Amino acid sequence: MARHEDEMNRRRQRREEMRRQQEAEQKKLKTGLIIAAILLVVCAVGLMSIIRDTDVELSNPEETVQTRATKPPETTQPQSWAEQNATSTIHIRAAGDLNITDSVVESGLALSGYEFTRAFIDVAPLLSEADLTVLNLEGNICGEPYGTSRTSAPTEILNALRSAGVDLLQMANSCSVNNGLIGLNSTLKAIHNAGMEPLGAYASQEDFQRAKGYTICEADGIRIAFVAFTKGMNGMGLPVGSEDCVNLLYTDYSSEYKKVNTDGITKILKNVESEKPDITIALLHWGSEGTDSISDTQERIVNLMMKQGVDVIIGSHPHRLHQIDFDQAAGTLIAYSLGDFYGDATAGGSNYSIVLDIEITKDNHAGVTRVTGFDYIPIYTLKTTDCVDGDQRVVRIDEAMYAYENNFVDKVTAACYENMKYVLTRIDQRIEGNYTGVTEPTEG
Repeated sequence: MARHEDEMNRRRQRREEMRRQQEAEQKKLKTGLIIAAILLVVCAVGLMSIIRDTDVELSNPEETVQTRATKPPETTQPQSWAEQNATSTIHIRAAGDLNITDSVVESGLALSGYEFTRAFIDVAPLLSEADLTVLNLEGNICGEPYGTSRTSAPTEILNALRSAGVDLLQMANSCSVNNGLIGLNSTLKAIHNAGMEPLGAYASQEDFQRAKGYTICEADGIRIAFVAFTKGMNGMGLPVGSEDCVNLLYTDYSSEYKKVNTDGITKILKNVESEKPDITIALLHWGSEGTDSISDTQERIVNLMMKQGVDVIIGSHPHRLHQIDFDQAAGTLIAYSLGDFYGDATAGGSNYSIVLDIEITKDNHAGVTRVTGFDYIPIYTLKTTDCVDGDQRVVRIDEAMYAYENNFVDKVTAACYENMKYVLTRIDQRIEGNYTGVTEPTEG
């Protein structure tokens, strides 16, 4: 009780101090206004005197010319933020699929409940260093049972992602409605509660109408529009009255994926255009799982989106890393698939990927914003058999190899180290689009 009274007294003292400061400021303001009024009168009298003298001089040109005071130097106006900063540069980092499976859930098991900090701690510096970080959450947060069967995870996984630096989660994907609209709504609410923003999915038609299918973020004076779409939802359809709850790339999204949803995509991108963002980033869940091919309809979607003002496309769903096309002249970038950020790491090519770093620069004088470069950091999902401590987690490949070479306590196994050396070369090949001639090993 005494502590409560002390706190109340401190609050009263702060309010009293603020009141005295306000009174002092008011007195200063009144004094300043009086002085300003006096100066204004003096200036007016002086101006009238100058005008009178000038009239006399002009009417009597032969009289002695009065020596005129030199013109005071022009005062420079303070520069605006844009004038002080010719360009602004930000970095967006993106990762691929976080797959909610049995082993992923088990990697967060703790003495009491779940704790996923260990799973992401090594890549947290990558995710947190960017101005904004985004990845694809392929699953739901909708209660037990957790794991592969329902692709449901405990809320603690969201808390760990937020602590690691993730800002936005793509929710337009295969698992959007795995647990119905109730599961979708529960997931969206949990993402918001964790301090992140879901992309591409909405709790209701009304929510979609309010959001208009996109999200606007701002970093260092640059306004970024994010949109997200999925090719389908594991063959499931949206019920009547909820057709806009997930942004869709195809009208035949529950069957063949051949009819591009041109009208729906265009409508959302027109909504984005009305916001006049500096740059637009599209997150697309597309392609085919476990393959390296890029379909004709994917290329049609790329052309459609680029014509509608999209600058960056970031793909997910194949669970393999695909090529990255950077057009420096146009200032655009297409990453067809970033592979798996974190999952079981058993399917061929799914145990390694990258965190993509996209550099975006705005010319504040010309008002032009473009992609000016990109970089990537190789990552690797360690299974329980890949490391001495037996903890499944995602790690930076370079750091893990360094730990092995210097005999760190939690180092990877010799076999894992050799595989990391292999995949470093493979990552470069895949980003360049050199898929052919190599079969990715499938791991058990």
